[in-house]
Amino acid sequence: MKLRTIVIGAVAVAAIGGAVWVSMQPEIVPVDMAEVTAGPMEVTVNADGTTRVRDVFEVAAPVSGTVGRSPVKVGDTVIKGETVIARIEPGEPAFLDERARKQAEAAVAQAEAALALAKTQITVAEADLNNAQRQLNRAFDLHERGTTSDAALETAETAVDIASAQLDSAHATADMRMSEVAAARAVLTQPGERTLDEEEACCVDIRAPVSGKVLSVTSTSARPVTAGTTLLTIGPTDDLEIVVELLSTDAVRLAAGAPAHIERWGGDTALDAVVREIEPAAFTKVSALGIEEQRVRVVLDFADGVDVPPLGHNFRVYARIVEWSAEDALRLPISALFRDGADWAVFVVRDGTARLTPIDIGQRNSDEAEVLSGLEAGDKVITHPSDRVAQGTLVEARAAGN
Repeated sequence: MKLRTIVIGAVAVAAIGGAVWVSMQPEIVPVDMAEVTAGPMEVTVNADGTTRVRDVFEVAAPVSGTVGRSPVKVGDTVIKGETVIARIEPGEPAFLDERARKQAEAAVAQAEAALALAKTQITVAEADLNNAQRQLNRAFDLHERGTTSDAALETAETAVDIASAQLDSAHATADMRMSEVAAARAVLTQPGERTLDEEEACCVDIRAPVSGKVLSVTSTSARPVTAGTTLLTIGPTDDLEIVVELLSTDAVRLAAGAPAHIERWGGDTALDAVVREIEPAAFTKVSALGIEEQRVRVVLDFADGVDVPPLGHNFRVYARIVEWSAEDALRLPISALFRDGADWAVFVVRDGTARLTPIDIGQRNSDEAEVLSGLEAGDKVITHPSDRVAQGTLVEARAAGN
């Protein structure tokens, strides 16, 4: 019994001693590591954009009337000066209310009465001319026999001329009265009562002002339009540009000629582009969060030699416009950076120990930062350091999957 007690005691003391020894060993913290490398680096301004036809032509109605059903549809190819893209016919007359109709009917009756009077005046003028002609014939016979004077003959001839002129005047007055009757009757025309033959109806054929494709049609159905109403838009879809709306604070950091990468257009590779213009005026746009922002339109062209895919008007793309770039920059993951007071710092792993190292950085993008001083290529740094890591902490690379 005494020996057994001694053995149990010895085992207990050994266990306690082992536990104390283990607890006194320094902790080794598993961490994620990355290497500081030298290579190309870019800082970009990123935003969604859209493609658009460089020169879009809006075709508007030149006159008021009724535009027929559209002979073209979106996507149709049109040829400048040949393809008829719209046809405008005279509009229907307006409806007459009861008072306007009675006034128009009274005007017709008045015009018909004036026409009847003009026809009566023609009859009177014809009778006067016949009488003047008989008087001239009588005066001529008497003058031949020498029984009347030359003055009497001349008076008879003048009477004939006056009567003839009065007859011409009466005919002209009758024609005028007939036109007045037609005009008065035209006022009574109601919608749907047009009597012109299809060949006689006047219409305006609008032809394509430029070769290209139809981008939009305001309405395919026939409808009344006023002069200046937009009917459709046309543009050459093989001449595209890209428009990106940037915050004004981002746009001021860019310049014309800056390179850009066009992504998320539907293909696997990025397309090269170049900034052509930064518009000089900004506009206010409300964001999805309800915040008013000042935006600036930046226009880009596809770079020379780029095989532009079959994009169309108002297709969505994602643009990364290069603000700064370097071919051989010393860089590290931005996830390794943290603030140590007013300075930037990282934990560098040397001999399995974390070393707090202040550094100076330059340009940054969403993934990497440019190192100006404090590190060298090949240094190992800890990314996403936790509060368990401090100066002198023993660390080891975290096993994959942990």
